[in-house]
Amino acid sequence: MTWDRVNGVFSLGDVTVQSGETISDAKLSWKTHGTLSPARDNVVVYPCSYGAQHQDQEWLIGPDGILDPTRWFIVIPDMFSNGLSSGAAETAGFPAVVTSWDNVQAQHRLLAEQFGIQRVHAVYGFSMGAQQAYHWAAAFPDQVDHAFVLCGSARTSVHNKVFLSSLLRTLEAAPEHIGNGRFSAEPRLALRAFGHIYAAWALSQDFYREGLHLSALGGKDLDSFLQTDWVDQYDRKSAANLYAQLVTWYHGDISANPLYQGDLSQALGAIKARVMLLPGETDLYFRVADNAAELPYLARGELRPIPSIWGHRAGAPRLNLADFAFVKQAVRGWLD
Repeated sequence: MTWDRVNGVFSLGDVTVQSGETISDAKLSWKTHGTLSPARDNVVVYPCSYGAQHQDQEWLIGPDGILDPTRWFIVIPDMFSNGLSSGAAETAGFPAVVTSWDNVQAQHRLLAEQFGIQRVHAVYGFSMGAQQAYHWAAAFPDQVDHAFVLCGSARTSVHNKVFLSSLLRTLEAAPEHIGNGRFSAEPRLALRAFGHIYAAWALSQDFYREGLHLSALGGKDLDSFLQTDWVDQYDRKSAANLYAQLVTWYHGDISANPLYQGDLSQALGAIKARVMLLPGETDLYFRVADNAAELPYLARGELRPIPSIWGHRAGAPRLNLADFAFVKQAVRGWLD
């Protein structure tokens, strides 16, 4: 079955971000799947995760997928610094800190000005996309009906920040680093180390103990798995953009804005959307306990942990049929 697919670039003009700095002539890349209903009431926003571009996230879209484009108008906005929208590697004078709040404000403009959309049926996000889904629900409480938060949290935890700090310091240690997350050339050795660090965190101890990096992901041995699945992946990306998105992730906090002034309980309590929290039981970044602590403040929240040993990647189960089925059933049960 086929459905409409359209992509484009939305011009934002000069955008002043939370830090007071400006993204000059800012642009937001996007892609849509499906057809917008005449009432504009079938919209699902699907923000990007760390390092991902819209085409990397299309695997779950389909009539038999998690998001059905024959029913929903699915909008994938490319996050700043993902290589398609304005970013640290492409935009002169790009701000040192661009937050999820800044991303979501730009996405809100895209929907309103490009498509005439004033309300969204759902926001669905994984990892940094989940942080943006949470931001949508808090920033626009009267315009979001549902939020699906897969392996994400309302505020980046202290332990999560320690992990992010290890990646930032690795990039900063490269001889090519010239300061403030900018590089004279791509730091190949640092990016290799970056990939190895990420591989340790993105998948759980249980995943490796069961040898799923070999049996499920096709690695010939550990070294070849690390090279093909992690080092090669990050070697294709810009270090400046990776750095900038890490900073965005580090500063993730739905209450760090003029609406809530850092009061997380107030921000959570202001959310009117039905919020489904889908953490991975063995995720090393976003723990079930993080979402459990948020749940009491949500007026209409549900905590449904994904019973998986795939760690963080339980929330993006492209190659994991059991987790895919679990997420699909949960999400479609609410969407429909």
